[in-house]
Amino acid sequence: MGGSQPLKTRIKLGVLFSSSGAYELLGQACRDGALGAIAAVNADPSRRIAFDAVEADPEGRIDAYAPLCVDMLNRSGVRHLVGCITSWSRKEVIPMLEKHDGLLWYPAPYEGYEANDHVVYMNAAPNQHLVPLFRHVAARYGRDGFLVGSNYIWGWEMNRIARDLVADAGGHPKGERYLPLGDTDVARLIAEIRACEPDFILNNLIGASSYAFYAAYAALGREDARFSPELRPILSCNMTEQELPSIAPHGDGHLSCLPFMYRGGAGPRSSFEAAAHAAVTVLADAIEAAGTDDPPAVRLALAKGTHQTALGPIRIDMPTQHCALPARIGRIAGTRFEMLETSSGAVEPDPYLSRYDPATLYQPALRLVR
Repeated sequence: MGGSQPLKTRIKLGVLFSSSGAYELLGQACRDGALGAIAAVNADPSRRIAFDAVEADPEGRIDAYAPLCVDMLNRSGVRHLVGCITSWSRKEVIPMLEKHDGLLWYPAPYEGYEANDHVVYMNAAPNQHLVPLFRHVAARYGRDGFLVGSNYIWGWEMNRIARDLVADAGGHPKGERYLPLGDTDVARLIAEIRACEPDFILNNLIGASSYAFYAAYAALGREDARFSPELRPILSCNMTEQELPSIAPHGDGHLSCLPFMYRGGAGPRSSFEAAAHAAVTVLADAIEAAGTDDPPAVRLALAKGTHQTALGPIRIDMPTQHCALPARIGRIAGTRFEMLETSSGAVEPDPYLSRYDPATLYQPALRLVR
């Protein structure tokens, strides 16, 4: 008989996602990714640790995140949480993490301009999503954009950066409008877009607001061919495969920039799911490298090499605790993406755009002169 496997050290891991509420599809995707990775770690005989998930659903209510976080850290003995979708919710839990020395593994793309010792940022920052997407679009469609967003941090900050990018490329913002979270009355947005004829629309709406916008823009395109996706596309940095069934077929032809796109087979099916899965994998690697789940020791262990994850091989930049990630630009086709462009390798994180060079943003295609 073979020798028995040594007992694994069991570690509690908080899973804090809104799998119900205004952005439930994103929360469900992240929850699936986290729980899938927990199962994989627990089933791996080479691992010395196993995770016990401690779950809570804030239901998309911003006032629920901090109390649930404190409950996990104080009553449940959790030291690490994979969780939060919105920047608003992330910023709600950071003071609790700082007070109780917890570490959040954040799997959503975000607007940058933040680095906190108590957060590991597992999805893309603006230099890894918005800048590559704008560079791709400016040379092909034009530089004058219309900016829309949900009325909270993601929408405000992404559009602030976009205004600067438009100016850097020599373009002009044609308009900027916001909707309350969950609002689906997009008629005014569509009317303004029709009136000003932008070259593209940057969509920073989330959830039901975004789904309604895609449907209304598709109706505009059927009525007025000037607003087809081939001429004036909608751009997004957070529209993934998880939500494509909710906008099909209205999303066809529009563009997203993401660190992961589903190519078939087993495993995560969207970048949100893949980033949450990767967060648990990297955490397991770091705990084993550190020999403890003590957050300061885990942070130091993050610098040790490359992690093999659902996002591919990734590295963590220690000064910012952001990932080096690929940038992939895809065109929506039904419930999948057609890959148009991918970075030659991982794009180093630059959350404050301190290394961004405006001169590289707009490079018009050369024309052959005869």
